[in-house]
Amino acid sequence: MKKVITFLFLVSFGLTQAQQAFTGKGDVRVNVGANLQDGGSGIQGSVDFGLGENFSFGFVANYLLSVDGYGQYNGNQYYEQKPDFAHRFDAKARINANLSSVIGVEQLDIYPGLSIGTHNFGGHVGGRYFFTDGFGVYTEIGFPIAKYARDGIFGHLNNQATFSLGASFNLQ
Repeated sequence: MKKVITFLFLVSFGLTQAQQAFTGKGDVRVNVGANLQDGGSGIQGSVDFGLGENFSFGFVANYLLSVDGYGQYNGNQYYEQKPDFAHRFDAKARINANLSSVIGVEQLDIYPGLSIGTHNFGGHVGGRYFFTDGFGVYTEIGFPIAKYARDGIFGHLNNQATFSLGASFNLQ
């Protein structure tokens, strides 16, 4: 029962003390969190810079820490292959449409957008909720629209839907 009361207190405190998620031009939002996808998991970091009331641009990078290995048998022996750095890492430039002023909830920023990176051209939909002026949480789903040439058995790692969640920081 103590845990339930503590949880309800934290949620109500967070809702009453929440701050504005996106204010527009001059905003700098940084997200750091976990990246989850089929065949691996890792970390994601992104930064978004506000250009206008509902528009921002930024950069995102993913690195897969844990990746499923693939076994192969060459006729004489079995060996397991692991992806190299180029298959584990992905970097993208992106643009977002920040909808916090449109939906009317200052603490919540929903942002669909497009990205172009080292492995594909894609889209993403995310959301940030700020509990204080400088700290919040985020979640994001990314997906490829046009994949570049797939190379080898690990070409699929950065050419699939991803789910990310973690902490968001206001650097303004």
